[in-house]
Amino acid sequence: MHSAKPLALGKMRIFGGFQVCHSLGGGTGSGMGTLLISKIRGEYPDRMMLTFSVFPSPKVSETVVEPYNATLSVHQLVENADECMVLDNEALYDNCFRTLKLTTPSFGDLNHLISATMSGVTCCLRFPGQLNSDLRKLAVNLIPFPRLHFFMVGFAPLISRGSQQ
Repeated sequence: MHSAKPLALGKMRIFGGFQVCHSLGGGTGSGMGTLLISKIRGEYPDRMMLTFSVFPSPKVSETVVEPYNATLSVHQLVENADECMVLDNEALYDNCFRTLKLTTPSFGDLNHLISATMSGVTCCLRFPGQLNSDLRKLAVNLIPFPRLHFFMVGFAPLISRGSQQ
């Protein structure tokens, strides 16, 4: 990371911050992901940090340590992230079952919902407009107090992966 960092960031005209996507249930997303966020915060304290964090669910759990991983990771997100978009694993599965009528949702189906949500959240960064044109302005308009930066996100209409729009 240290050797590629100056080259990659040196070519950018405008650099607003970082976006990190990770799951808090597993060891890699919770431990390594929050370590990466902490290291980036140390290198670039003046840049915004936006995370899309998938929180585990007791109903849809693969390992017994998911609640511990998530609990230990939240403190790092409070300290080192500026904006956390919370994605609930259980809600993703419920949307697939109830709304999209999928009997056995795959990770691809869940990832499709997550990518559509991420696209909706970040469209103000990609397209011109009057409001929320960068990560800092988005934070100013959404965050009432610095430590209250966890947001439940959603979008409509819900469509499955294979359907035509």
